[in-house]
Formats: sequence, structure tokens, C-alpha cells
Amino acid sequence: MSPHADTEPRLRDITGDQWKSGWAAWLGWMFDGLDMHLYTLVATPFVAELIHRTPSDPEVGRHAALIMAAFLVGWALGGAFFGRLGDLMGRSRALCLTVLTYAAFTGLSAVAFEWWHLMIFRFLAALGIGGEWAVGASLLSETWPRRWRPWLAAILQSGVNCGVLLACLAGLLFANTAPRWIFLVGVLPALLVLWIRKAVPEPPEWHAAQAGRTTPVPGIRDLFRGEVARVTWPVLALCALALTAHWTFMFWQQGNVRQLPEVAALSPAERNHYTTTALFLVMIGSILGNFLAGWLASIWGYSRTITGLLLAYGVTMLWTYWEPVGWSTLRWAIFLIGIWQGVFALFTMCLPPLFPVLLRTTGAGFCYNFGRIISAVGVVAFGYATTVGDTRVNLFYSSFLFFPAALLALWLPRERLQDTRFL
Repeated sequence: MSPHADTEPRLRDITGDQWKSGWAAWLGWMFDGLDMHLYTLVATPFVAELIHRTPSDPEVGRHAALIMAAFLVGWALGGAFFGRLGDLMGRSRALCLTVLTYAAFTGLSAVAFEWWHLMIFRFLAALGIGGEWAVGASLLSETWPRRWRPWLAAILQSGVNCGVLLACLAGLLFANTAPRWIFLVGVLPALLVLWIRKAVPEPPEWHAAQAGRTTPVPGIRDLFRGEVARVTWPVLALCALALTAHWTFMFWQQGNVRQLPEVAALSPAERNHYTTTALFLVMIGSILGNFLAGWLASIWGYSRTITGLLLAYGVTMLWTYWEPVGWSTLRWAIFLIGIWQGVFALFTMCLPPLFPVLLRTTGAGFCYNFGRIISAVGVVAFGYATTVGDTRVNLFYSSFLFFPAALLALWLPRERLQDTRFL
């Protein structure tokens, strides 16, 4: 562990290597946000083009949901795969591989000419995006001061939000072009790898664990053995429920905006403007929410803060989608929902310390990203359950998943968190 982790938590005592690891993780997450949300901005028109249907055809929504489901499954598998690589070969090396993966396959989405081409490219891009979360979270939890972790989580999660804002900017710039060309923006993160590989060292904690190892490196099966299993199961259930509800919102809220009466009658470029504005409002709210979550965690602790924010997320979605509302009301509601999304910033610093060092990126990556497999099923299920294309119904019923997730958050194994100040 870094010698500065507990004894010198002041800003001026942060070492050059700690700053480099912080910037590497933040930039990696920013480009995560960019690449993951380019699709949500153009899903309806691009899929309609690929399957030769009108955007209002229900088949467009179903195919778009299948592509999103493949993305979420890839995200989950990438978290487990690259998490394992992060434990075996080191955090910095694995981080480079994750960024190259999602940059390359996001760019290739621009040359998809069948809907299943796009599904494959999104699946492969998601492997890198899911892996980057696991590796980046462990890299920072092993290099930065523990007392700063709630605030560090807020800053790191804000990197994702800034990436989504970049995606919104790209959406505005590409509003009058064919939807496929926006994916070329996703190639930019590949340039980050050149700097990471040269400048970011492996954490001392990982080196120490490798040097002191006398038994084989633990694997995924070890997550379900002994005391570790008592951590794994509740965390898996919590992530599965929360992420299913969250990603149902993130995907279907775009379709809901397009279906508003005052939006549906507009031109394609004008509808794109509304959906981009909606995503922008969610992200601005989410950036504020990240720091609200960090502040609350410093007072209440991780588990109570996560519980409270999940409850707020669920209640706000219930109120918003209980009955049809117009754009003037919806824009404020989704901004508020964005604030509650700050809850996911806390998972970044909360989950990795629950697991042993050589099982850390594997455990955090597997548990958090496994929830995306369940959320993939949820996105598709809610898509097929849509009544006459009314995405509001999807959003209303998915909100109920936040309530059992909030209860599970109270049962997080707090005794395993290394910084008792935030329990």
C-alpha cells in the first residue's frame, strides 16, 4: 500500500505516481462514458435504418433493446475477464487493454450494415468498458488516501458524466448526418493508451501481494468460497437490481422523450436535439449527485447513503412515470433523477476493499458487472412488454426494483470496508 495512504492525506502530499494513476482512471472513465452513450443517442434512427423500418415501428425498439442487452452482457463479461487480467498482470497493463478494446470496436460500429453487425461491435466494445471500471476502481483504491475515497469516487464518476456530455456534444455536431458516423468519435480514447503505458506504474500494494504470494492466484470460483462468499452474494444481488432499474431508465428514457406529443411531430434533427438535451440534463444532475453522494457518505457512511439514494431514485421514477407528462415537467424530473444517480459513484470505492488484494479487480468487476447481465435481460423484457410502444410503462414498472436494492444496501458487509470512518 502507498505509504501516503493514511499518514499524509493532504493534497500537497500526493505523489506524482498517485496523480498519474488518478488521471489515468479519470480519463479512462471519461472515455467510457463517451463510448457507452453514443449508441443511446442514435439507437432509434440507426436501428431503423439497419432493419429498413420506420423509427416508430415497434420492431425498431425491440432490436435496439437486443443490441443494448448484448452491450450490457459484454460489459459484465468484460468486468470479469479484464478484472482477472488486472489481478494477474497488473492494473496499468490491463487498463491499456481495456481502453484499446472499447475504442476500436466503438469506431467499427460506424461500418455496421446489418443490425447484428452493430450488436457484435457493441458487445465487443462493452468488454473493454466493463473491464475499465474494474481495473480503474482497484487502481485508485490501492494508490489514493482512504479518507478521500468518497470524494475520489465522486470525481471519478464525474469522469463518466463528462464523457456522456462529450457524447451529447457529438450528438449535436452530428445531428444532421447519418447516425452511423457518430461512432467514429469513439476512436479517440485509443490515444490515451500511449500515455498510460509510459507514465502509470503498477500500485505498490499489487507488487507486494504478488511478491508475498505462496499459493496460486485466486480465481472467480474463490468468490463463492468461505468468508468471501458472504460478501459476494449480497453484493451481486444489490448490483443486479440497482443496475437493471438504472439501465432501463438510461436506455428507455430516450425513447420516452421521442414519444412526447410535442416532440414526436418534429423533424428527425429536432427530435435528436430533444433527446440530446434530455441526456445532458441527466448528466448535469449526475455530476452534482456524485458530490452529494460523497458528502453524504462522509457523514452517514456508504451503506446508509446508498440505501437513501436508491430509495430517492425509485420514488422519483415512480412519480415521474406514473402518468404521461409534458416536456416542461419531464426535463426537471430527469434532472432530479440524475442527482440520485450519484449513488453509483459510491460503488467505485466501496466494492474493491471488500475483497482480498489478489481477488480485488476480479471480485469488484465480477459483482458489479454481473448486474449488467441481469439488467440486459431487464432491458429486453421491458422492451417486449411495452404496451403499444409506450416506453413510459417500462420506466414506471422498472422503478420498483430500486426498493429491494435499497434494503440489500443496508446489509453490505461493513466490517470488511477498510476505512471505518465511512462505515
